[in-house]
Amino acid sequence: MPSTAPSATLAVSPEQPLLPEISPRPCSHYDDRPDPSDISLLVIHNISLPPATFDNTYIDDFFGGRLDCSLHPYFGRLAGVRVSAHCVIYRDGRIWQYVPFRSRAWHAGLSLFAGRDKCNDFSIGIELEGADDVPYTEAQYQALARLCHALIAR
Repeated sequence: MPSTAPSATLAVSPEQPLLPEISPRPCSHYDDRPDPSDISLLVIHNISLPPATFDNTYIDDFFGGRLDCSLHPYFGRLAGVRVSAHCVIYRDGRIWQYVPFRSRAWHAGLSLFAGRDKCNDFSIGIELEGADDVPYTEAQYQALARLCHALIAR
């Protein structure tokens, strides 16, 4: 059973890039954390738009607020939705950063972990381009490992 108190927090600095291979991307779907020093959880999700479809610009468009919801029938349910993650790791291992780590990304929705609600307040959200029933690529696993190690070291 997980502890209700975090054992450590991630100390992220806004001044220095975390990894040289991270590409910043435009996104306005985030805000200030209630306590920027309280980062104690990594939330790893998957995303593909449309579901189980890869190697397109739709995730970038969605997080950047530019998704044309008329392009695919699935996208109709995303009209007006404003979500983001701190980073997306694409199938080829590229890491794109949408939200500064010291800010609150909108990825976990109504959430609860270890007795704490509002996980966006104290977590970093990482998306893997993928689907629940599709294996991730070796490049994604390698990039995820580098990113997690860098976050924890920071």
